[in-house]
Amino acid sequence: MGMLRDIKPLLPELIETAKRAGKEILEVYEKEISVQYKDDRSPLTEADRRSHRVITKGLKSLTPDVPVLSEEGSGIDYTERSQWQEFWLVDPLDGTKEFIKRNGEFTINIALIRNQKPVFGLILIPVKEVIYYGGPLVGGLYKCSTREDVKDYLSEHYRVKSEGNKRSKAITVVGSRSHGSERLTTFVEKLKSRYKDLNFVSAGSALKFCLVAEGRADLYPRFGPTMEWDTGAGHALLLSAGSTILRADTLTELTYNKESLRNPDFIVIGKALSEDIISFFHE
Repeated sequence: MGMLRDIKPLLPELIETAKRAGKEILEVYEKEISVQYKDDRSPLTEADRRSHRVITKGLKSLTPDVPVLSEEGSGIDYTERSQWQEFWLVDPLDGTKEFIKRNGEFTINIALIRNQKPVFGLILIPVKEVIYYGGPLVGGLYKCSTREDVKDYLSEHYRVKSEGNKRSKAITVVGSRSHGSERLTTFVEKLKSRYKDLNFVSAGSALKFCLVAEGRADLYPRFGPTMEWDTGAGHALLLSAGSTILRADTLTELTYNKESLRNPDFIVIGKALSEDIISFFHE
């Protein structure tokens, strides 16, 4: 299987595919939401299924030789997956709990994984009508509105200039809206002993990656279960912004297409805070 030579010509259709999926999600969002539960008790709605169908169909039409691994179609045996050098990694509705709560904090996540690393990511926030996209294959972090009829998605007009390149005295830590934990509380309290001026904010889904990538948050610690499709697109955006996502146990970068698709605990670190936080872990 050959790898994609250049993702840039595909950007318009990739973004249109995500926009179509976003419309499907919002159609369900505006009605009474019926919820089912998977074996692991995680919620599933018609919006998850409709978005999955739109994105999978769009990606297979656009890149028929590139496999697709989606949360709603993840039962692909590792013996097959282990042969993949490149594949699309999709969460058709990240933040289903936030979707059910109707707080708007849910996203569509599409990532391209190459040799176990994210090289492109796209995150769409349907309620806000905003798309972030970027990664090593496009050489930057970009942001635009879903209402725009954009022809040149790599225009400097859409490039995000991160606010987080300069270290400030105050730091902002972002945590999960629906998945807090005692370990997170303990970690934040320890941080306060070092950073006296610390703000903690909560956000749902992959919005937390967007906040760090843009420089509006400095740190996102996650101590709890996540899957590869939760992080792939956000990870690519972070790389575009000079930020990183590290395993909490080894402080090495997350990798993808593991035999188990579950992620270890991790820490997302903004560019300005990177060296300082790593030294904090070694204390």
